Amino acid sequence: MARTELEKRKATPAAAFRVSPQEEPSAEWGWHGSFPRGTVIAGVFVGLAMFGMLIGNHGGWTENLWLIGTGVFLLGGVGWLVHKRRTSWRS
Repeated sequence: MARTELEKRKATPAAAFRVSPQEEPSAEWGWHGSFPRGTVIAGVFVGLAMFGMLIGNHGGWTENLWLIGTGVFLLGGVGWLVHKRRTSWRS
């Protein structure tokens, strides 16, 4: 049951993206959001770093398979994220 008029009011699309200081205390003192470009850059860097770690003194193929699998998974995830962001306006 809503106790105040503010609780009864339905959120408009613009108000839905505002962050309340009661819900997120960090919204009072500054920026509150995510790093969309930083996520892509870090994902590509770490994915390529996995392939860079293939050069070394490995005793077997187990390490190589894990490095290749992790690198492919990360780069595939970054590709999916970029594709999703580019085509999000179409849905």
